[in-house]
Amino acid sequence: MKKLWPALLLFAVACKQKEYNADLLVKNAVVYTVDSSFTTANTIVVKGGKILAVGDADTLEQKYLANEVIDAKGAPIYPGFIDAHAHFYEYGLGLQEVNLTGTHSWNEAVDSVQAYSVRNTDGWITGQGWDQNDWAQKQFPNKAKLDSLFPVRPVILSRVDGHAAIANQAALNIAGVKPGQTINGGEIETVNGKLTGILVDNAVGIVTRKIPEPIAQVTEDALLAAQKNCFAVGLTTVDDCGLPYTMINTIAELQHKGALKMRMYVMLADREENYEYLFKRGAYKTPSLNVRAFKVYADGALGSRGACLLQPYNDQKNWKGFLLSSQKHFEEVAKKIYDRGFQMATHAIGDSANRVMLKIYASVLKGKNDRRWRIEHAQVLSPQDIKLFGDNSIIPSVQPTHATSDMYWAGKRLGADRLKSAYVYKQLLKQNGWLPLGTDFPVENINPMYTFYAAVERKDLKGFPEGGFQPENALNRTEALKGITIWAAKANFEEKEKGSLEPGKYADFVILDKDIMKIKGTELPKVKVTSTYINGVKVYDKK
Repeated sequence: MKKLWPALLLFAVACKQKEYNADLLVKNAVVYTVDSSFTTANTIVVKGGKILAVGDADTLEQKYLANEVIDAKGAPIYPGFIDAHAHFYEYGLGLQEVNLTGTHSWNEAVDSVQAYSVRNTDGWITGQGWDQNDWAQKQFPNKAKLDSLFPVRPVILSRVDGHAAIANQAALNIAGVKPGQTINGGEIETVNGKLTGILVDNAVGIVTRKIPEPIAQVTEDALLAAQKNCFAVGLTTVDDCGLPYTMINTIAELQHKGALKMRMYVMLADREENYEYLFKRGAYKTPSLNVRAFKVYADGALGSRGACLLQPYNDQKNWKGFLLSSQKHFEEVAKKIYDRGFQMATHAIGDSANRVMLKIYASVLKGKNDRRWRIEHAQVLSPQDIKLFGDNSIIPSVQPTHATSDMYWAGKRLGADRLKSAYVYKQLLKQNGWLPLGTDFPVENINPMYTFYAAVERKDLKGFPEGGFQPENALNRTEALKGITIWAAKANFEEKEKGSLEPGKYADFVILDKDIMKIKGTELPKVKVTSTYINGVKVYDKK
């Protein structure tokens, strides 16, 4: 019997070596870890939804036996992409509305609305995406055609930036809007004593608040439709900026059921009921949902001339835009957010809005800190104000495709001199040494490859302009990749759990068909996602 013990021991060891000790092993890849040394590897190992190991296949295949082994056949792998500024739910709702993106005239937009009304015969007609800057006639449209086609059915159509809309008379009647009516932080356009239907910034809400809340099924459909499209472009986390607190339970329940797999960083809108909810409850954090920030709007958008400028618009000499709330409101909000330990993220486009908010932030933050308060967009800046970002550890959260979308007309709004200190991403990067990148979708396309391309090439999808728009503010490829991975995670206080492919972090990664760190710049927008993984589970497959 004693002679049998060595043999039994060897048998037990052999059996133990054959036990599966990993869920997934992906080999023969070019793995960009985006760790602190920006190292590359050829193999990653996943267990329990997290990265178990990253390294060389020869070593890791000896150490780990995985339930599933994937040969990447030389394909590049990156950390799951993170959009640091988006409107995920709004985008999903928009997929069910009239899509006016890319329309070339007001007539074309109206035709789209009419076609939609035939397919959807009841209730309000809502749509988004029109941009008069893309039309031959670059003035705001008039509601006359909508009134003619829809004398009873209410219609409201949002401009691409969400900071202006056109409503027909039926919608204006429901909201009680009258000629000559005024509102702080907004504009109700009246010409010759008659409403044109154009509403800017806070005026838009007068009408949209009258639209019935979507039923639960519509909300769920919107979130899942947005998720499907985002997975297809490699997004694994999105920052949804400006939701009501009532959406938290909806999102959490869908995530708990496993239907909504997208990780979300949610900023609550600047409304009293949202402050009351989060201040009373405290930050909400699960592996898939993080709620610890408030989104505040300082001003409107440059395209609709709602951005608040220090000097008048170059193409409207008597107009500087406006703040959407009083400076006192911003000061009070900043103090109460700071005192309770939450993050403040403020939309600021114009140089005046940026100056106001940067000075308010500085008065509260008082120098270097790790509060990670954010200025969303940081689009037009006075050169002397840029240093306030670094002096007070304020994070500029920018969207590279805004620069390449606006470059055709931004100079008309700002003039050549002021344009030089707009979209200055390289200067902003130098302030704190890191810079989160996003899209602001549905204002821009959801594809992070377009973000990457715009950041490094500063060109549109047709390769214009030849040398790039203000190329001195282009990012290099390493910076751009960090901007949509680890730096975006850091802006959300999540850099220890995502944003790079390192042991212990979530196994969120994407496989692309081409290596964006090596191919020609002109090829970047054409790169496709082969597959997307969250927690080591495939959530999108191009096949």
